[in-house]
Amino acid sequence: METKSQKQFNRENLLSQGVSLLMRQGYHGTGLKEILDAVRIPKGSFYNYFGSKEQFAAEVVRHYIEPFIRQLDGHLRDGEGDALGAIERYFDELIGALETSGFQGGCLLGNLMGEVGDTSEPCRESLQQAVHRYRDLLAKGLAAAQRQGTVRTDKSAEAMADLLTNAWQGALLRMKIEKSAEPLRQCCRDLLGDYFKARPIPPCRAGHS
Repeated sequence: METKSQKQFNRENLLSQGVSLLMRQGYHGTGLKEILDAVRIPKGSFYNYFGSKEQFAAEVVRHYIEPFIRQLDGHLRDGEGDALGAIERYFDELIGALETSGFQGGCLLGNLMGEVGDTSEPCRESLQQAVHRYRDLLAKGLAAAQRQGTVRTDKSAEAMADLLTNAWQGALLRMKIEKSAEPLRQCCRDLLGDYFKARPIPPCRAGHS
């Protein structure tokens, strides 16, 4: 009989394999047998771990986003005195990893949003939760940067985090067809390096109160 640790290990393996296959082949292009064969688990055992393929995909989304949350949170913790710089370094790391992979895959969230975001309610809810967690952590970092005086305060941190999240997803799609990191770099350059930045207050002109 499978022990609790064995079941957890198999479940983690299924989720990791799910990330890889769904990234490469999409939701509809990936069969359960293919996933189970990859981790050497009998087909009949799938439902010991997940209630359906939809539930599996929803869990894969949660599994996928977790390392990005930890990575961004780590940068924000390490760069407490320069939150904007921490966010910039985080995105630089992402761009470097995508360049190393030859721009393959992009973002599983964006891929699944386009494929099943409006046809599968479990997947839609999981994708929404993942995007909101990510956006909220970016907003936390941008709010810290506002307090540090490096990011403009006439826009809310939440609105800027939404804009950055949306622009980054679009840039990832452009990256895939251009086979270039330039759309990603432009996104960071134009938002983090320009639009979000606090502007120095010009000195008063002589003769004016």
